[in-house]
Amino acid sequence: MTEEEIRANAFAMPYHNPAFPPGPYRFTDREYLIISYRTDPELLEKIIPAPLKLAEPIVKYEFINMPDSTGFGHYCESGQVIPVTLDGVHGSYVHSMYLNDHPPIAGGREIWGFPKKLGEPELRVHKDTLIGTLDYSDTRVATGTMGFKHTQLDHAAIKASMEAPNFLLKVIPHVDGTPRICELVQVNLTDIEIKGAWGGPGALQLYAHALAPVAQLPVLEILSAVHILADLTLPYGRVVHDYLVPTK
Repeated sequence: MTEEEIRANAFAMPYHNPAFPPGPYRFTDREYLIISYRTDPELLEKIIPAPLKLAEPIVKYEFINMPDSTGFGHYCESGQVIPVTLDGVHGSYVHSMYLNDHPPIAGGREIWGFPKKLGEPELRVHKDTLIGTLDYSDTRVATGTMGFKHTQLDHAAIKASMEAPNFLLKVIPHVDGTPRICELVQVNLTDIEIKGAWGGPGALQLYAHALAPVAQLPVLEILSAVHILADLTLPYGRVVHDYLVPTK
């Protein structure tokens, strides 16, 4: 291979057999259970990276089933998202994510900086209840439940909330262990089609775990539970802040 050939095809690892194809990535029938809860604002302030600012002391705990995603196949995801602002623009800081499939873990971390680790999330309907669970290895970490399709929600409002920017702290080390990339990245979902959106009573239990510490943001009060079915595209993102460039 020539150096030019290497540069032209260097989009993922392993170089000769990438773990995922080039994007953008289209998701069909992506299904969410999102349980919003109030937590301790002092704990949130400690984990939100500057220049992001805390919008309100709320965490959105997500369970997501993705049965049809470009290049990634069928997988599930679970994690925590925090409302923030950047220069007055409202968005979400993605704090933790646990997935059960290697390609989207590798792609999410390498391209955008999504904070993905291997876990065993699941989202399913059992009789009259939508149930989301997250296991880390064989230990239960989170259980979320919601009454199945109790109320219809406004599709336009749900779409608008999903169009808000997501912010990610992307870190890739140098070979000597120092940071080679340390950036705040923004990505906006596009081509969103809401196929269904429902509300209902919700509950969430988080369990302490050393390596999946979702319970470090404790549930003080359940605020809402939302069930969404949507098609959407995950495009490439952009860098909004480089922590390795000194600020003036």
